[in-house]
Amino acid sequence: MLTGLLALPVAAACGFSPAHAPGGPGAALRGQVRADDPRNVRDSAFVAALEDRLGRPQAARFALSHDISVSESGGARMRRLGDTRFQVFGRVHFALRDIASDSELYSGTVRNFTAYSATSTQLATLAAQEDAERRLMVILADQVVARLLAVLADVAAP
Repeated sequence: MLTGLLALPVAAACGFSPAHAPGGPGAALRGQVRADDPRNVRDSAFVAALEDRLGRPQAARFALSHDISVSESGGARMRRLGDTRFQVFGRVHFALRDIASDSELYSGTVRNFTAYSATSTQLATLAAQEDAERRLMVILADQVVARLLAVLADVAAP
């Protein structure tokens, strides 16, 4: 704790400012990014997480297209029970365009994973699987937002 407090003056001296602080670089993107309309449950969770971080687009200056892929792999196996732990892997390829000029400003791919455990009931296992996918979409949206903030904070300034 003491180490963290001692680091604050050093961070402030080097020009560090929180991205989402009032007047910070994240403020320039707030309400300015419109993601493609969701096509399925995964897209809906991803777009909701993006809007939670960047705000709902009002008069968006940027359009964000995204392509989500998800795969699953069994991780732990028990005799006579089969797989009891699963990993859910996700990838989002995204591209940000300036709406006025229709020029691509930035594109990239983020990857991550979550996991869930199978239970003795199908309903509980399905609920755990759906929760893992929702968590994965939030993680991937956070990674996309971090990339956008790092690369476009200066571009987005009015």
